[in-house]
Amino acid sequence: MKRMLLALLLVPSLAAAQALPNISSLSVAYNTRKATVKPDGELKAQIDAVDRELAAANRLGKTGEARRQIAKGMVLLSGTPWTPALDFQASLVLRSARTVVDSSMPYALRLEQIYSPAIELTPTLTAKVALRKRQPAALPGAPPSAAVPVKDLAALDGVSRDLRESPLAMELDVAGVEDGPYVIQVEVMEGATTIATTTLNVVLHKGLDARLRALETAAASVIPSVRADVTYPADYIRNVNRGRIGLQTFNVGTEVAAAEAVLAAAKGGKDPFKGKTGDFERHYLLEGPNEVMPYRVYVPKAYSPTAGAPLVIALHGLGGNEDSFFDQYAKLPPQLAEKHGFLLAAPNGFRVDGFYGSPIMGGGDAAARRRVEASEKDVLEVVRLMRATYKVDESRIYLIGHSMGAIGTWALGSKYADLWAALVPFSGVGSPALAEQMKAIPQFVVHGDNDATVNVSGSRNMVAALKKAGATVTYLEIPGGSHTDVVVPNLPKAFEFLAAQRKAPAVVTQQ
Repeated sequence: MKRMLLALLLVPSLAAAQALPNISSLSVAYNTRKATVKPDGELKAQIDAVDRELAAANRLGKTGEARRQIAKGMVLLSGTPWTPALDFQASLVLRSARTVVDSSMPYALRLEQIYSPAIELTPTLTAKVALRKRQPAALPGAPPSAAVPVKDLAALDGVSRDLRESPLAMELDVAGVEDGPYVIQVEVMEGATTIATTTLNVVLHKGLDARLRALETAAASVIPSVRADVTYPADYIRNVNRGRIGLQTFNVGTEVAAAEAVLAAAKGGKDPFKGKTGDFERHYLLEGPNEVMPYRVYVPKAYSPTAGAPLVIALHGLGGNEDSFFDQYAKLPPQLAEKHGFLLAAPNGFRVDGFYGSPIMGGGDAAARRRVEASEKDVLEVVRLMRATYKVDESRIYLIGHSMGAIGTWALGSKYADLWAALVPFSGVGSPALAEQMKAIPQFVVHGDNDATVNVSGSRNMVAALKKAGATVTYLEIPGGSHTDVVVPNLPKAFEFLAAQRKAPAVVTQQ
């Protein structure tokens, strides 16, 4: 278990207006890369030194230094020497009060550093600023294509050698640019030579602020259960701009238009979701954090409010969101929900690295504990909303998850054992000490024996503990299976397993 926790290497994320890559995801990517490369000799000695520095940075809460060591480790594992120039490159960051921007107004941002790099620079640094159009990935899961140049925005001199002490402030004119996703690119130069480049992903949308204000104002006129569906875009964009969350797959134009459509359909006290079947997204206000949370829903076509239906709660992996079990995994989960007549709901889990209340993640700082607790609360609130909105068969509420979602499945499965009729964790790890608490819940466990992200011992140890406790467990260990490729082929079997599970009625003892 200790080795597994080191492999996950999850540390608090940095709250900043720039949507830096989630540090938990960076850490998992780094450890997956280590497990794949299997460094030895001199490279192993270098990586061991990086890991010592990384552990010290995490212990002291120095997130910028943690990012530096992860960047260094990834460079070394690629076979490239770590140089002062690369150290400088990794230190740079663009920050702004906004990354979702109303393009009708000037755009202010700063060039900063997240740590002090080991490099000697001349005192005559300059910077060139350009706007580039972000291109979507050619295929799902593939990296995006190179950004296409749109226009040069500025040429600036007097760039400080210490951008932590003296950030470079700039105000850019982005008026007249069509709505959409862009990249602001800043090149730092010594004379005619570019010595480092950093970028910031932004979304430009003309007239955005006025549309968001109109939605928030009009939300008071609709029924309470629909208000969060109307205010969601404004709330989400506000939190993106505050640096609390990343933009992820949020499409500004689509989401604002969807909220406006809900508002139009909700006039006169109507509930536009009443009787709705198929795949759609809902929202609610999570108390405590006071943020609007999204959750994705599938209602089978044959759903009857009198007969009711079983409910599957699906927990996404690290870096995913409420869309993951709907738009990924070959889009199988909603198809299987339709086939078996299941209601399907996927919470966001508060944050992409919320871990759904897992005790494995309980040892972090105050911010990490808050994130984990809110993640658990989000899942439970989605369960409550589904039970309040639909006639749910209380004897057939199921919990499934992949990776981080599997960790959450075992965590919530043990903590709320009376709620679940069955559990399905893919590629996960849990605490064997909790097996006794969920021994009455049938489980279907899948893991690949070539998983470089979460070692197969995570499931092996849990299965052994569950069987020792007397639990009914179906365990599929896939020869050669990786962290992700074991999910889609085994989802149909998992849903068939769920369809056969029902909680026994509670025994009432007469006094």
